[in-house]
This record gives sequence, structure tokens and C-alpha cells, in this order.
Amino acid sequence: MKKVLIAGLAAIVMVLSAITIAVPGNAAVPGNVSVPSSPIAGQIMVKFRDNSAAAGVLGQHGLSDGPPIGSTGAHLIKVPTGRELQLVAVLSRNPAVEYAEPDELVTATTADPYFDRQYALQNVGQSFTNTAGTVTVPAGKNDADVDAVEAWGVTKGAGVRVAIVDSGVAINHEDISSKVVDRANFSDTQILTPEDYDQYGHGTHVAGIVAATADNSLGVAGVCPDCSILDAKVLNSSGSGSSSGIAKGIDWAVGKGAKVINMSLGQKVSSRTLEAAVNNAWNQGVVIVAAAGNADTQAQVYPGAYPNVIAVAATDNNDTKASFSTYGRWVDVAAPGVRVYSTLPNYASVLGTQNNLSPGYDILSGTSMASPIVAATAALVWSTPSGTSNASVRTKVESTADPISGTGSYWAHGRVNACKAVGCTAP
Repeated sequence: MKKVLIAGLAAIVMVLSAITIAVPGNAAVPGNVSVPSSPIAGQIMVKFRDNSAAAGVLGQHGLSDGPPIGSTGAHLIKVPTGRELQLVAVLSRNPAVEYAEPDELVTATTADPYFDRQYALQNVGQSFTNTAGTVTVPAGKNDADVDAVEAWGVTKGAGVRVAIVDSGVAINHEDISSKVVDRANFSDTQILTPEDYDQYGHGTHVAGIVAATADNSLGVAGVCPDCSILDAKVLNSSGSGSSSGIAKGIDWAVGKGAKVINMSLGQKVSSRTLEAAVNNAWNQGVVIVAAAGNADTQAQVYPGAYPNVIAVAATDNNDTKASFSTYGRWVDVAAPGVRVYSTLPNYASVLGTQNNLSPGYDILSGTSMASPIVAATAALVWSTPSGTSNASVRTKVESTADPISGTGSYWAHGRVNACKAVGCTAP
């Protein structure tokens, strides 16, 4: 039996659990967030003292009058993209104008106290820290995210089962354990106490990215917050497993009604058994998603490189390829994977101890963190009219991805956009 080893551990043949950990930086106030103005591109709001003057004033700047905004008296004016704030300033000085202002981006918020650290879901250029305040994540690029909050206006994925084939999901975590509807152990770990179930910590982090409960005033929110989790434990407390164990976990997940299977793991050598399990899942109508790996090379990693799997590279909060991320035309899409904030076991886990992470919630980096974002996006699509088959779901996820820098060379499609995938209009 070939062992599958976690990336960053001493790998012999295979590499699994694509993780890198953020390097500590200068300490800052935990949760410190700077929120810049976010004007919607190409339009502003203007109210005239006398609407008869509108055409003349706007015509001086090459603009035309626009439709009224309800009963406010203001009009929505189309302007050249990039000139919104300039035209607001100029029009505000005109005595015929009562006021001019940007049409500001407004999004839903959650009651989860760490949501402001989840730039992957909603990036407003915020800076934040890890739980202990020992690692500072510098401010990123506004909207370098998957527009998950906007997608929730369409669906939160109720009723969709996502299988996490990983190191297990902590049994007693307040933000994710209740989302697990079934679990099975295919690792060589003997489960004697609840704390044995995810000693490594990786699976709990991945599961939280997918389906942590939203708006419960606890921790974080998953990309698909109303999804359910099928917990297939295939890795032991050192993050090791086997191709056969993974294959069994896939088959179990299919039998339990998974619509999406996430595998934040990989091996350098292809396995006919593993590929057969993947193909069987695909033929049974399941979307399969896997991490591309953390080698910063173009070398293929399995199961991500199999044709019936969506392989995922990692980006940072500036929409730039993560320095560690494996890449190449064989990689299908990208998603945020640098310093992603999510759930961890409430007890001391191996990853937590090794990297000075806080129990409960903290940051991890890797294509392991990017993959569940894509899996959760696929789960959201399943709960829309586009969710007619695994082929249609995969097509929707890939075709609506944002074509950020690196698309076509680092990955075939773009960085996933959950809002566009479920049919809403992203700002």
C-alpha cells in the first residue's frame, strides 16, 4: 500500500494535503480592518435643484440624463468607468446641482465575529491578523474575492451534500460539527475519543471553508453555509493516508448522496484504482474537486490531474498566483488559498501546534484551502436551475470564473466567482 504524504512532510512517493503556513509578521490589533470607498463602476447619483437644468449641466461633460432613483429625486447617471469620483467632485461644485455622489457598493453582512478576516468571501481591501495577533495579513485588492456574499442573495446551498475526503471533521466544533450528516473512517487511526477524530486539523479547516454556519454569531461563514457535510476520514493524525483509503472514501461519499466531493490532497503518481473511483463518482453524477498542489511547478498531481476532476490553484488577496501554488494548463481554475481563515479543532491539533495556531479558528495557506472554495461554489450551483447535471455544474463554475492575470497560462479558466456561477450580477 502506497502512503500518501502531506505536502511539507517528508514525502517519499506521493504528496498530499497541499498546505503552506503563513509566516509570522508584525503584530497588529486582531481584526483590524480598513474599508475603503467602493463606488460602482460606470455610474453616479445626481440630484438637481431643478430638473430642467439637468440636460445642460450634464451635456457640458458629455453625459446624458438618467432614470430617476425611486422617489428620491436623484437620477442614476452613466459615466465613463474610472471617472466616477472626478465627475462627482465637478458636479458637486455646480450651483444647479443639489448633490452628486458615488453609487456605493452595498453588500450583506454576517453576524459572525471573524467574518471580516474572510477576504476570500468578501475582499474590501482589509488588513487583518491571525487569531493571536502574531501574523498580519497586509491589505489586499478590493473585490479580489469570489463574491460569495452576493451569491447568497440567490442561494446558500440548502440540501446539497459536500463530501470532505480528508483528515476528518472535529466532532465537537460549534461552527461546523453540526453540519456533518454522516461520517466514516477509512484511515488507520483508531477512534477512541472525540479528540481522535481530527488530530491533524486539516479536514476541520477545509470543512469550515465549505459550510461553516453563517449568522450564528460564532466564528466564520462557509462559502456554502447551508450545505451539509459528509465526512470521509482518510488521513491519520500525521496527515498520511493511502490511495485505497481515498478510493473507498470516494465510493462511500457517492453512496451517501454527495453532489460534490472535495479532496484537498494529492499524489505525484497516478493510480488506476484512484482514477477508477473518481470516474465512477463522475459517472454517478458527482462533481469532483481537488487541490493542484504546492510545488510551484507544472508537475501534475493526482487526483487533480484526472480529466473528471476540477484542479484548483491558489491565489492571494491581490488576485495573484500564490508563490507556492502548482500551475499549468492542466489546472482548471484558481481560488483564494493564502492565509484563509477558517475552523480548527478546539483542542491542540498537529497543524496548530506545528504552526502556533490558535484552537478553534485560524489561518492556513495552500491549494488545500482554495479547493474547498471551488467545491462550495459548485454546491451553490447545484441548488440553482443550472444544477441539472455534474457536467452543467462544472461548466458553469469554469465558464463564469473571472479572467484574472495568469488565466490561460497558470490555469485554464479564471478565479472562480460564486455570484456569477449562480446567476447573479457581481459588482
